[in-house]
Amino acid sequence: MWLFTSCDLKFDIVTPTPFVLMLRPRSNKNQWIAYEEYKIVPSVPVVEFTDIYGNLCQRLIAPAGNFSIHTAAKVMTADSIDQGFGAPFIEIQNLPQSTLIYLLPSRYCEADRFCQMATEITAGELWGYNQVVAIVKWMQKNISFEPNISDTLVSAIEVNMRGYGVCRDFSHLGIALCRSLSIPARMVVGYLHNLEPMDLHAWFEAYVGDRWYLFDATQTEVKGGYVAIGYGRDAADVAIYNQFGPSLYPFLHQVNVEQIEND
Repeated sequence: MWLFTSCDLKFDIVTPTPFVLMLRPRSNKNQWIAYEEYKIVPSVPVVEFTDIYGNLCQRLIAPAGNFSIHTAAKVMTADSIDQGFGAPFIEIQNLPQSTLIYLLPSRYCEADRFCQMATEITAGELWGYNQVVAIVKWMQKNISFEPNISDTLVSAIEVNMRGYGVCRDFSHLGIALCRSLSIPARMVVGYLHNLEPMDLHAWFEAYVGDRWYLFDATQTEVKGGYVAIGYGRDAADVAIYNQFGPSLYPFLHQVNVEQIEND
């Protein structure tokens, strides 16, 4: 399907403030970026670089006063999500080197604390894809999705203890459980068509059967319409903006995803 995505952020800057932004999706085997807009007002010098995860990032210093960022893209993405029931667990010695970093505990995904729990959740399942499906089903049954909660970032341990969370919290817990079973797992942030309520979204991918598969425990129906912006170990790696100095929050944060015809 063809989607038109957009994101608008507006800040009231008190003092010149350094930013690192991550708002440009990249073309890959799952999506094709046919058109892009990127506007910053007022215009300032921007340096673009690719981070260690392959994400496109932009560095700039926002001047004092109103500062706005507008991005938009026309994207071709999959109508449906690949499923791989029976896709096997890949032994550590056979994993690609690029996946090894996604086996380790990280700031919000304490994989070393979930081994027993993950083993119990996936008991009797075929190793690999089916284990991840069991983890997703367990989260859907035991963790309440509360999309309107806007609190501070919490780790997988905290999500599991309190029993509710937003999309990034589900991703952190799913990632931690997968990694505790030696299944590489990474966080993805981006857009999802027909997401309710509409906003930027987070999900996770697990590496089984010699490829990455998408999993999203916040959605009851497996569907397409995902557009990835950033990949990383957890939310600390995939923030759409990092600002350095006094805390800032956008007074406008607007996201839109529409299905369109290719013309």
